Amino acid sequence: MRNKLTAELAVCGFNAVKAAADFHPEKINRLFLREDRLKSFSVICGRLAERKRPYKFCEDEELERISGSAHHEGVVAMILEPVTERLGMEDLEDWAREKKTGIVLCSVENDHNLGAIVRSAAFFDCSYVVISSDDSGACLTTSSYRVAEGGMEHVTIRTMENPAAFLKEASRLLLTIGTDVRARQRIGDLRDIAAGMKAGKAGGAERPGVALVLGNEEKGLPRAVKDACSVLLRIPGTGLMESLNVAQAAALFLHEIYEL
Repeated sequence: MRNKLTAELAVCGFNAVKAAADFHPEKINRLFLREDRLKSFSVICGRLAERKRPYKFCEDEELERISGSAHHEGVVAMILEPVTERLGMEDLEDWAREKKTGIVLCSVENDHNLGAIVRSAAFFDCSYVVISSDDSGACLTTSSYRVAEGGMEHVTIRTMENPAAFLKEASRLLLTIGTDVRARQRIGDLRDIAAGMKAGKAGGAERPGVALVLGNEEKGLPRAVKDACSVLLRIPGTGLMESLNVAQAAALFLHEIYEL
C-alpha cells in the first residue's frame, strides 16, 4: 500500500520487515508493530529513536489499515517508495565480468509472481531481476515485498525498455536462456551447454554469466525475444498441464544454474 502524501510504501510480513531492518535500516522511516514483536525489532526501534523517527505499538486492526493487508504478521514498516533504475551498460558489464546470474522478465504482469521470483533469486544467489518498463503488473508493491519474504533486500531490481534489443546485446557477453514450453532442448541439457561454452573459451574454468528469460504465463516469450536468446529450454512434464507457474519455473531453472 502506497502513501502518496509521504511518498512511502508499506512493507509488511515478519520476514520482509526483519530483512529490511537488518540489511537496509536506513530505508525505514516509520515502524508499526504489535507489542509481542518488540523483542525481534528492538534494534531498529532504537535506531529509529536515534534518528527521531517514530515507531508505534498497534493492534491488528490498525496494522491491517496501515498496510492494506490482512497478512501483516504483526509488523509494518513504511519505507521510501522504491525507485527502480534503468539497467545500464555498466550493470551488464559487471554481470558478465563477475559471472553473475540474473533474470529478465517479459510481461509477467503479476506482483505476487514477482515477489515469488525475487525470493527464489535471493535463495539461489541471483543478483539481478530486470523488468520490462511496459509491464504495469510486475512492480514493487506491498504484496511483492511480502511474498519475497525478505528477498528484496538481496536482489538488484532494474527496468529495461526493449528486452529483445537488450538480449541481443547481452548474448555477446552472457549465456541467455529463454524459457519455452515448445523448445527442443530440455532444462537437463543446461550442464552440457554451459560445459560447451567453457570449453570454447581460453582456460575454460568458469561458467559464463547467465540471464534467465521468463515470459507471460499465457503468451510465453515474444518471437523477437526468443530469437535474441543464446538457447531455448523447456521443463519436461506429463503434458497434462501446458506449463508451470512462472515463479515455479524460475525456481527450477535457478537451481540448475546454481549447480553449474
